[in-house]
Amino acid sequence: MYLKSLELLQFKNHEKTRMDFSPQINCFTGLNGSGKTNILDGIHYLSLTKSSVQSSDSLNVQHEQDFFAIKGQFEIQEKPLEIRCTFELGKKKQIWQNGKTLDKTSEHVGLIPLVLIAPDDTELIKGGSEGRRKFFDGLLSQLDRQYLNRLIRYHHFLKQRNALLKQFAETGRRDMTLLGSYDEEMIRLSQELAQRRSELMEEVAPMLQAHYEEISQGQEKVTIQYQTEALREDFGDYFMSLRKKDQITKNSNAGIHKDDYVFLIGDHPIRKIGSQGQQKSFIIALKLAQFQIFEKDRGEKPLLLLDDIFDKLDDIRIAQLMQLISKHTFGQIFLTDARPERSHAILAQLDSEVFFFEVEIGKVKRE
Repeated sequence: MYLKSLELLQFKNHEKTRMDFSPQINCFTGLNGSGKTNILDGIHYLSLTKSSVQSSDSLNVQHEQDFFAIKGQFEIQEKPLEIRCTFELGKKKQIWQNGKTLDKTSEHVGLIPLVLIAPDDTELIKGGSEGRRKFFDGLLSQLDRQYLNRLIRYHHFLKQRNALLKQFAETGRRDMTLLGSYDEEMIRLSQELAQRRSELMEEVAPMLQAHYEEISQGQEKVTIQYQTEALREDFGDYFMSLRKKDQITKNSNAGIHKDDYVFLIGDHPIRKIGSQGQQKSFIIALKLAQFQIFEKDRGEKPLLLLDDIFDKLDDIRIAQLMQLISKHTFGQIFLTDARPERSHAILAQLDSEVFFFEVEIGKVKRE
């Protein structure tokens, strides 16, 4: 699988950009703010139907314009596939596969697996639990359509239940039958989703450890502890026991939206005792485990996006990552660098085809 070409129309600072790619390595160079990361984000849209940077589609429309369009020509299992993503202000985002419009964007997720390693990835360690849940939910959603559908359904019932609890507080009237129907669905879906999350952690564990040792040349044991109440044998009773608290707080206090993942080095949270180098190695190892899981599940290598990694990694970790690339561990790679002389020097050492693109304020030129 590889992306043959990409077209961006009124997407962020790209008024009209078209590029043809190498099936191996594609490197975008240019000053910060020139639009390099925006190209990677366009590829991210074609895979996951959303930005990796902005939470709102409207923020990706070029200034003073009212829509954006992204088109990618792929080859998957030796068959051509055209993906188009368009968004117009005030309207619903649309996805096309070979000219056919999809009813739901969720139907597309998982078709084009993608792994992104970005500068702010250490926020997975330093930030709140919501970011970690989103990461693993995104991974599972690309692997498992049933998981994605259940997750969408769960968040629908969570939203409805919370709205009902607020209505109780505002009106003083309580529809316990309706609340009970929401409770039943949230309990069942929490148990099913938590079980799938737990299975993923078992699969990730040995891969994470192996990649951590490879990247950091360290021998520390690293793992992820999945924290959830939903796998308790008495989870149903536990959920119901919090009803009074739910009505006071006007929020649901139990369910998989309260889960967390604790990243450990040895027996301690890496966010507390891990050095900056150990934290970076952990995140890269996690992303490489994600890559390996996708490859194992799909039988083909996902797209790998490396955003500004040369600035964020030390020489040892860059060397280890380049060694993996030189072994053709990965498939098609897209990377950005603000210093062209550095990326030329590093990538020249690889036995791979490399296309270099110079990016300057939304304009792209193949070197």
